[in-house]
Amino acid sequence: MLIQFKNISKDYTNEDLTTPALRGVSFDVEEGEFVAITGSSGSGKSTLMHIIGFLDKSTTGEYLFDGEDTSRFNDNKLAQIRNDKIGFVFQMYNLLPRTSVLDNVLLPTIYNAKDGKPELEARARQLLEKVGLSHRMNHRPNQLSGGEQQRVAIVRALINSPRLILADEPTGNLDSKSGQEVIEIIQKLNNEGNTIIMVTHEKEVAECARRILVLKDGQIIKDEKVAKQRLASEGIEK
Repeated sequence: MLIQFKNISKDYTNEDLTTPALRGVSFDVEEGEFVAITGSSGSGKSTLMHIIGFLDKSTTGEYLFDGEDTSRFNDNKLAQIRNDKIGFVFQMYNLLPRTSVLDNVLLPTIYNAKDGKPELEARARQLLEKVGLSHRMNHRPNQLSGGEQQRVAIVRALINSPRLILADEPTGNLDSKSGQEVIEIIQKLNNEGNTIIMVTHEKEVAECARRILVLKDGQIIKDEKVAKQRLASEGIEK
């Protein structure tokens, strides 16, 4: 089991006011799954994503990652996991504006001690070609469309061959056609064996996953397998 959440709660305290964001959340994610986390604004989706990706810590509960109790991880261990084992895809792309597409993709490899620079650059070029961006390697982000920037972000997330890809509203800033293309890429990555957790507030996008977790008021109110996975090629209305 790659991820195990056991009775996870998260409270935010501001002066004397405590606001619960997650309330006793429990679920497992197996390697190779494609899970969508959905729910209305304020339901706890982002908080859950941040805890999964080690960008935040729970207040109570137990989080096991690849069988290890994450409460025992120090800051260096957490940083290493974020860089080596988790690939992040954000709604706003988070690309460096004055840096080429190729160098943006290679950014997470700065601390990669496993592979040499030629091997990593070859992998980056191969991945960019795979998503149809081989002709854009030397361009800067402001020379790309939103859909192209998100594809660069996906390749950047893949460069260190992570155990888990976290996609936070990956189609949120895209038009229907670009969003469809991005989801198609994510579906293909899952079909190749990649484990993916995606946060989205859009029902049509969530149905492109294989499993959907629905949050409400910080609790999981529904956890269901998708009977027939919706293919992005069928079209996603935005």
